[in-house]
Amino acid sequence: MAPARQPAFPRTIFHVDMDAFFVSVEELYDPALKGKPVVVGGQRHERGVVSAASYAARKFGVHSAMPLRTAAKLCPQAIFVNGHPERYRECSEKVHKVLCAFSPQVEMASIDEAYLDMTGTARLHGPPLKAAHALHARMKAETLLNCSVGIGSSRLIAKVSSGQAKPNGVLWIVPGEEAKFLAPLDVREIPGVGKVMESHLHALGIKIVADLAKLEERELEDRFGKWGMALAGKARGEDAGGWFDTEVGEEVGPKSISHEHTYNDDTADIEQLESTLMRLSEMVGRRLREGGLHARTLQLKLRYKDFSTITRAHSLAAPTQLDTEIFEQVRALFRKNWRKGQQVRLLGVQTSSFEGQAEQGDLLEDGRRKRWEQAMSAADKLRDKFGESSVSLATGMKGGFRERVQENPAALPGKGKAQG
Repeated sequence: MAPARQPAFPRTIFHVDMDAFFVSVEELYDPALKGKPVVVGGQRHERGVVSAASYAARKFGVHSAMPLRTAAKLCPQAIFVNGHPERYRECSEKVHKVLCAFSPQVEMASIDEAYLDMTGTARLHGPPLKAAHALHARMKAETLLNCSVGIGSSRLIAKVSSGQAKPNGVLWIVPGEEAKFLAPLDVREIPGVGKVMESHLHALGIKIVADLAKLEERELEDRFGKWGMALAGKARGEDAGGWFDTEVGEEVGPKSISHEHTYNDDTADIEQLESTLMRLSEMVGRRLREGGLHARTLQLKLRYKDFSTITRAHSLAAPTQLDTEIFEQVRALFRKNWRKGQQVRLLGVQTSSFEGQAEQGDLLEDGRRKRWEQAMSAADKLRDKFGESSVSLATGMKGGFRERVQENPAALPGKGKAQG
């Protein structure tokens, strides 16, 4: 039996994470913010959540995904900024341009972080550490922003090491040292381990990755199924399941695309509620078209003042990517299920069951749809140039609200497919 062929070059993955990206971009436009506790995502009295916090604000316990009102209590002296998604997209494009100068295989994981496959690039950029420092310096020179770079033999190790390198650092975990590097870290540092899984692991006495690595794969599988097997691999530093099933830069379509909006003040105003549904439908339709996707399943999310929540879905005879068709169906679900007069806290629109193209219908219907497709395409081009809020259908005018900064936006650089 012939021996297995060894790869020509050791696998080398970079994870580049922009430091406090939203805050740093705001500081470019308003240098007076530098060094101060800054919270991006909305105003202190609003119901939204923190999208980003400056390092000065983090010292007070403020962190992303925290309610804005909680952040205001923890850090009353903080400066609250609504956020400017168009600015972030523009800066993200500059970041992407720098990354592409170092590798042809770049995957934007979000607007402010990316993976690069640097395998076999040593002759061009030098060994991993030299290449990372060069990228780090070029990023600062061309974008005026700081980043942290993690280097590893897997995406998981690269991501964890970039987190350990923050802020504004570079960390390389040399091949063979992955398990040793992970061992003392809290299990929550493993990508994919959230609060629920953390509590399950803590209940078993597993606090750090070394504790996890001691368990047999069979025991983890018995307790947690396939995720248990993935955890065993992750404890060794492997790209085992979860977000790491594909190669860097390989395009994988999303399973769903959604947008939702939480009102600052609960409302039972039918005109405002339906206008919000129109605006959400526009945002979802925009991302469907960007990804070249047509959705067959549409879902409404409706949360009342008392936090009781319902979801209702409808499957279309023919898939769509048009704002108007999405809205018509979601509005019908809303009218059928809303308890009239009951105040609403949150509305959401989700699409799934994607197909690459719409089905053929009758000639008259296809002609009408074609005209709408052309109109939506023109609207998308205007949004690319002037911002997401520059164009809206009349029905959605009253439902206008700020694009949530923490959402993965349309027009993400380097993405041929929409992200859910």
